[in-house]
Amino acid sequence: MFKKEYELWLQKQINQEKKHRRKELLQKGLSHGSFEMLRLIWYPVVGNFDHLYPEWEVRDFNNGYRYLDFAFLRGGVKGNIEIQDYRSHARDLDTRRFKDLCQRQSLLSLDDWVYLPVAYLSIRDEPEFCKQLILSFVGKFLSINVDAGLNGLEAETVRFARRKLRPFTPNELAVHLRITDRYARMLLHRLVEGQQITVVGGNIRFRTYQLNMGGLLGPSEDYERPE
Repeated sequence: MFKKEYELWLQKQINQEKKHRRKELLQKGLSHGSFEMLRLIWYPVVGNFDHLYPEWEVRDFNNGYRYLDFAFLRGGVKGNIEIQDYRSHARDLDTRRFKDLCQRQSLLSLDDWVYLPVAYLSIRDEPEFCKQLILSFVGKFLSINVDAGLNGLEAETVRFARRKLRPFTPNELAVHLRITDRYARMLLHRLVEGQQITVVGGNIRFRTYQLNMGGLLGPSEDYERPE
């Protein structure tokens, strides 16, 4: 499933890109570290590539261009994930390159980017830790208030779904809320009707649920790059 979704996503990026340099970079394919981040970390916890853009082009102060490993963009909020290779970012880093990296991070911060560096060694050796990083990163884009019309347990269910950002079962919710499995199903049914939670899969007895991110964040629209 991952490989098919990945290839469709990357080809869509190539087909839609009008800027020559970024298109050229995409056609060359992503780096090994970037590919492994998607395969081992991003896709297992997020489940899709929506609003994720590889080799994203940004301007710098000298009117030149820089290319981000990944931009996560939705509704004007900007996130940047950079895959840090030990050889090119630490062991063999010269003075000029070090200063350039600091400038890059400074410019992104001043332009209101949420910046997340991820070490390739951590992707390889500590995938569970990296998954938590990605969940927390994506969670920053969901930092909105819970609907005031929800009661206490319903509101906590939505918060639980935000933190999970993956399909969960009624039993998992029941354990978290310390209620019966039956009552958890009733809560989920009400929240599905209210479009706060969505059914992901399974039959009636073994359904799994997930946060309805489209309903919470508004229409799913592509980020418009300022010219």
